[in-house]
Amino acid sequence: MPVAKGSPLDPARTRAALLSAATSVFYERGLDGVGVAELCAVTGASKETLYRHFGSKDGLIEAVLQERSDRVTRWLSEAAEAAGPDPAARLAAVFDALASWHGEPEFRGCAILNAATQHHQPPEQAVAARHLDRRLALLTGIARDAGSAVPDTLARQWLMLITGATVMADHHPGTRDAALLAKEAALALL
Repeated sequence: MPVAKGSPLDPARTRAALLSAATSVFYERGLDGVGVAELCAVTGASKETLYRHFGSKDGLIEAVLQERSDRVTRWLSEAAEAAGPDPAARLAAVFDALASWHGEPEFRGCAILNAATQHHQPPEQAVAARHLDRRLALLTGIARDAGSAVPDTLARQWLMLITGATVMADHHPGTRDAALLAKEAALALL
């Protein structure tokens, strides 16, 4: 990132700015839709700065996906917690949060799963697997709190509903309320 002469460098701020700019362009255009030179132009960073922070474009992609997974996991966990102690309310809050996201004008599906589908190899697949495991952990906790006899199985069913709803919201415009329909099914399973 261009820094005025004599200004102190802040590597953490530079890294965060690179991640933010790259996240937007990757989500909009896909992993292969932008090269390193264009990433540098969009982020305002030199190739040297990009490589110093991430090692390569693949390193930047992995960091972008991991940061997004952290943010999405935190967001869904906070939505569930804000709903209070009732497991049904917590589960409904997760689906309601997804419905809100699906309704955003810039919604293009799950960036992490899109990336794993696009490249279908490490590191994208590994990040996607960890991302789904984190969602599964949240859902398993809700299933346990609900007293499910098979919380792991129930959580996997809910995860399939969440993932399917996100794919439908992205790829099937006729299913505008995919998350709300999935919520009904999830609550029925509960």
